[in-house]
Amino acid sequence: MRRAMQTTPKSAGSSVRYGTYILVWLALIALTSLTVGVAGMNIGALTVVVALLIAAIKSSLVVNIFMHIKFEDMIFKVFLGIAGLILFIIYALTFADVFIRK
Repeated sequence: MRRAMQTTPKSAGSSVRYGTYILVWLALIALTSLTVGVAGMNIGALTVVVALLIAAIKSSLVVNIFMHIKFEDMIFKVFLGIAGLILFIIYALTFADVFIRK
């Protein structure tokens, strides 16, 4: 009989401590509060830009820590970067369209 080769991912040994999860959770709460605070400010068109920057920081925390992408192979990071670049291009084209139509 053939035995199936068992492989474990390289990231299986990488574990994140509970303290890191708590710190990231507190950072997410603080960034959410900052987003609410920025939404209440009257800074014009910069409100959306600042909110998107805060959202990008929050999403990078979630992706790197909670989804364990920080410990994955480089190919996953490359594909995630390509997807992020495409999303950035879509946002940039949307903002350009809004500003051109004014």
